[in-house]
Amino acid sequence: MNKIYFNELEKYFNQEIELQGFVDKIRDLQFVQFVVLRDTTGKVQITVEKNEQNQSINETISKLTKESTVKAKGILKESPNVKLRGMEFIPSVFEITSLSEMELPIDILDYTNKSNKELRLDYRFLDLRLEKNYLIFKAQTLAEMAMREYWLANNFIEIHSPKILGTASESGAEVFKMDYFGKTVYLAQSPQFYKQMAMAAGFNNVFEIAPAFRAENSHTAYHATEFTSVDAEISWITSHHDVMDMEEAVCKAMLKKIEQDMGDEYQSIMNKPVDTNENVRFPRIPFFEAKKIIQENYKYVGEKEFDFDRREEELIGLYAKKNFKCDFVFVTDYPFAARPFYHMLDSQTKLTKSFDLLYKGIEITTGAQREHRVDILRAQAIEKGLPVESIEFYLTFFKYGVPPHGGYGFGLTRFLMRLFETESIRDVTLLYRGPNRVNP
Repeated sequence: MNKIYFNELEKYFNQEIELQGFVDKIRDLQFVQFVVLRDTTGKVQITVEKNEQNQSINETISKLTKESTVKAKGILKESPNVKLRGMEFIPSVFEITSLSEMELPIDILDYTNKSNKELRLDYRFLDLRLEKNYLIFKAQTLAEMAMREYWLANNFIEIHSPKILGTASESGAEVFKMDYFGKTVYLAQSPQFYKQMAMAAGFNNVFEIAPAFRAENSHTAYHATEFTSVDAEISWITSHHDVMDMEEAVCKAMLKKIEQDMGDEYQSIMNKPVDTNENVRFPRIPFFEAKKIIQENYKYVGEKEFDFDRREEELIGLYAKKNFKCDFVFVTDYPFAARPFYHMLDSQTKLTKSFDLLYKGIEITTGAQREHRVDILRAQAIEKGLPVESIEFYLTFFKYGVPPHGGYGFGLTRFLMRLFETESIRDVTLLYRGPNRVNP
């Protein structure tokens, strides 16, 4: 028998059905017992009178504990007097399929207890039983589906690049080293070089949703040593604005999918609708203009001359929301000092054809048009102080013809963190990995 999910129960009034779920609440009174069952879609009340006919069920419920799993067979009835959904389930069979220990290591519903955060991560499988946490991963599923649907409809193919590298990727900094049959190899920081290899292969448009690894000894709310990176790369572009056009369309499709498929659930948890931003164009503000806006409007001077600090990200996000009614803002044309060697330089301004996308005041994307001319690419690597021999395999991609191209990497957990207004990416990561956490 297939499981009946609780959000479908209205279809089964006055029918004998079987329910399975977690025990959410128990009330064992003098003449009646109430058990509230929970699954990922909703809750339902089971009502059992205390009498001789129900003696076996009464005894089973009397030893029941919260968070146990049960299976019950019986009749679902409409009961307007029942506060929980105006229905109740009257069981003829009630079975405990897994009995939970009486004392839970964490209070699942006490999510406001900040001092309990590490303990909650230790018992993440219990922490994830919170309704909001389930919805976070439902939204993640829908976001990935929407991105894939968009890309597949627009002539993209999915790639799976290697995560074990013989040469440290990109800058070579902040990489994990490991022994590989007596040789030192590295875990990939991103699929950047291999996305570009796909452009050299003539694949036109590619994407990848996969883990990436950064050996950052960082304990902020925005960083993890292992995370899911969403990457896309497109060929035959004329500027980084073509890449921004694509990402804007992808983000709108993603939010629209979440709104359509779980908008009511989001509203019930967040007390507001999903803002799809579909009727606004994401503003695009050049880097130095954005710096000036922040200084003039908010009297704040950032710590970094050629990049944004966290406060500047928040302030330009507030400016975009106020002046453009948009949760997103592209900051474009960064100085070369703040960008990797493979970002293309504008021949006139000497600024990079690059961008960051910020969502609700936090950077979720870095993207750019890439430099595809091998002589310029080599010169920029040397200018950045990279030993050219360490990237010779990468430079080879560009020796035999490669189209103008660009792309971006999207931080899925940062997006979810802002969508659900959580304190940290730990709250939107199934099992967080950081400098001090590799378990469970």
